[in-house]
Amino acid sequence: MGRLEDDRLLRGRGRFHDGVVRPGQLWMRVVRSSLAHARLLGVDTARAAALPGVVAVVTAADLPPGVLIPVRQPHPGLDFTPYLQPPLAAGHVRYAGEPLAAVVAEDPYAAEDAAELVRADLAELEPVLDARTAPADREVGVVDYGYGDVDAAFAAAAHVVGATLRTGRHSGTPLEPRGLVAEPDPDTGRLTIWGAAKIPHINRRVLASLLALPEHRIHLRETDAGGSFGIRGEFYPEDFLVPFLALRTGRPVKWSEDRAEHMTAANHAREQEHRIELALDADGRLLGLRDEAWLDNGGYIRTHGAVVAALTASMISGPYRLPACRSRVHIVTTNKTPIGTYRAPGRFQHTFVREHALDLAATRLGVDPVELRRINLLTAAELPHTRPLHVFGAPMVLDGKDHLEHFDKGLAAVGYGRWRAEAAAARAEGRLVGTGCAVILEKAGLGYDSAVVDIGVTGAVRVVMGGASAGQGIQTVMAQIAADELAVPVAGVHVVLSDTDLLPDGGGTFGSRSTVVGGTAVREAARAVLDRARPVAGELLGAAPDTLVAEDGGLAVAGAPERRVDWGRIAAASYAPRWVPGGAEPGLTGRSTYAANGMTYPYGAHFAQVEVDPDTGAVTLLRYAVTYEIGRAVHPESVRGQLAGGAVQGIGGALSEEFRYDERGRPLSLTLDDYLWPRADQLPEIRVELFEDAPAPGNPLGLRGAGEGGTAGSGAVLAGAVRDALGLAGDVGGLPLHPARVRALLATRDATGTVTTATTEATDTTDTTDTTDTTVITKEES
Repeated sequence: MGRLEDDRLLRGRGRFHDGVVRPGQLWMRVVRSSLAHARLLGVDTARAAALPGVVAVVTAADLPPGVLIPVRQPHPGLDFTPYLQPPLAAGHVRYAGEPLAAVVAEDPYAAEDAAELVRADLAELEPVLDARTAPADREVGVVDYGYGDVDAAFAAAAHVVGATLRTGRHSGTPLEPRGLVAEPDPDTGRLTIWGAAKIPHINRRVLASLLALPEHRIHLRETDAGGSFGIRGEFYPEDFLVPFLALRTGRPVKWSEDRAEHMTAANHAREQEHRIELALDADGRLLGLRDEAWLDNGGYIRTHGAVVAALTASMISGPYRLPACRSRVHIVTTNKTPIGTYRAPGRFQHTFVREHALDLAATRLGVDPVELRRINLLTAAELPHTRPLHVFGAPMVLDGKDHLEHFDKGLAAVGYGRWRAEAAAARAEGRLVGTGCAVILEKAGLGYDSAVVDIGVTGAVRVVMGGASAGQGIQTVMAQIAADELAVPVAGVHVVLSDTDLLPDGGGTFGSRSTVVGGTAVREAARAVLDRARPVAGELLGAAPDTLVAEDGGLAVAGAPERRVDWGRIAAASYAPRWVPGGAEPGLTGRSTYAANGMTYPYGAHFAQVEVDPDTGAVTLLRYAVTYEIGRAVHPESVRGQLAGGAVQGIGGALSEEFRYDERGRPLSLTLDDYLWPRADQLPEIRVELFEDAPAPGNPLGLRGAGEGGTAGSGAVLAGAVRDALGLAGDVGGLPLHPARVRALLATRDATGTVTTATTEATDTTDTTDTTDTTVITKEES
């Protein structure tokens, strides 16, 4: 079936924050620092405040004392308090783009003109721009995950292969930048807000605390979102400033972010440096993995806390048979835009470094990289498989069916053997064509969500749940789940998302959890409606309640569909006093909160074929495929769209997207001319092969989650394919593989015949000869 949202969205009837216009509305413009690191000696707002049409100009001195944006996901043993961001800078500036002041005016033009008149007195300081070489006082802490005897594994290894690898700084850059509208009601003292995405209920709690305003007086309303990808919808400085200024002025205030603002103010992501080592026996079987990483967190710790570091370290073992593993991630502050979670946080990075290290090991051992993965993947006899560690407080239990079987089925489904033969034939003709494969392990479904399902006297079905729209088709999926339980047409189910007046609490949309957790809550709420309706319908039909089943828009006697009563009649009858015993809720309403005590672990593989231009270093993507174990697909086309779209974003981060800075920490990527999205004409068809071989045993619907698997393996697979095309003996150094970096690899290959970089080590421990390769090459890193 088609998605319910599509007709409305394709006809231009979407409800986006910028379309919200309230009577008497003011416009906010944020004044941002042009320097990356400085002492803030003062902010002069006099000229701006005097401009006609300006209603207010505020600095940190005008805000309540001590306002800091809290972390919503704390990490044991780490105190983030000294690193939290205030809504407006006070005393110090820690990144270019940090808010210094906010202007509200009668129209957006006056607000922008006034913002240009604000003068900040800044004493520039030397910026810190590299997490690996940052001073010790810039380290927030270390996130450390591991199990097994790693030292013993490496001591017993026949082969040790290592590399230092970097992932570049990029982010989600949704098509629609952020924005917010806040409207105060002087009569009720309430504040209504449009534009919140991802986690509206959580953000309401944060805002209530910062404004000292009771939660029930804050109403966050549903809007569409032109993309989210994890970075949009967190609590940013503007999420405080807009409501604060609405209350201060007594008028609605609107803020719409422009693209240059978004590039410096919204969360960045991905930038890490890893030192990874693999220990293998003489047959190529993994014995241990050791990883040390440095995460460039930017100027502050934002709401995610240590989530990126935790997911980088805790899941680096992947779906492999790995007896010992340890990963330590240093969280370091620098003078760049702060980072946050972005589609497959941590997994994009660790999948790249782990899978690239496996490719290096295959070269070192003279083993086919496909076969090296095959002999190390977990099989059905070993699953479920418990890693002796906890992720976000939950035990890590790999709950799949057979990772080797999935990989083999994926190889066959996409015809990867044919791709490799084509690449070999092209190389024989002198072309630089290569292939790559990468195995992924994903996670989904931790936490809770709430839902309400009700049926009115006309038989209309409404679903209210705590997820948020990010373009992913959530309305359709929730309507499907409720419709299946209640035997009504999907198109007749009205879905309301994240309305804080209609639903007291909700978990939001992040971490591939909306369907896994929220969908289960919807199912349970619909079943609660059935429980409420059966006694009422039983009396109407003269039948025992336990003989009734949902059928054709109502309840019917099982096996006797002619004895049926429709939902509208049941709903009307349910208001009779005898059906509302003490404490019961009248009508046909079901409520549920579903809490997942552990995560489910989807899995899959990425495959790519590329060609490198020997003159320019440009990488052309010839073929791309993703295979994915979804458990159960509620709406298969939406799942395919999630995976294909995720792959495109991952391809961008692997080949072209990068936030760059000059030596003073000033951003150089402020437009889409400088920050290069992949274009449709640069991409082949993304092939997606869905498998439903392993319904998640811990989820009542068997669901696994699909939002991030398309992105997780892109960097790894493209690095492997480019390495294959160039015939490198060593590693590619880092991502993205933009033309300048590829040209440097080509130049060194042509000069030496092979490339073994200073970042790659391969040690054979079967004898006493030191075979560590220390050949040094020069590579462009910016």
